[in-house]
Amino acid sequence: MSEMPQCTKCESEYTYQDGELFICPECAHEWSVTASEHDGDSLEVKDSNGNLLHDGDTVSVIKDLKVKGSSSVVKVGTKVKNIRLVEGDHDIDCKVPGIGAMKLKSEFVKKV
Repeated sequence: MSEMPQCTKCESEYTYQDGELFICPECAHEWSVTASEHDGDSLEVKDSNGNLLHDGDTVSVIKDLKVKGSSSVVKVGTKVKNIRLVEGDHDIDCKVPGIGAMKLKSEFVKKV
């Protein structure tokens, strides 16, 4: 059995892995496998203007975006706070005000 890392928040030794995340059952802290292996943010995501994005940044939508499976639209200028960067085609996880949880492409946002 491989050695599980201790929780990065409370130092608990009872962590477990769920997919790409490590989870601490004592404090409910979650962190990614890649972050623990590389000791930092190895994911490089840039906005439409070429600015480097980081977890927790605030971005603004630069184009009306249709929400797939719904008649809703994310309007130009909508500010999205506290983004989370993920790997994949849609590289931003966030909660859009008035819409809910969504994944966005970094090419349709700019850093505020």
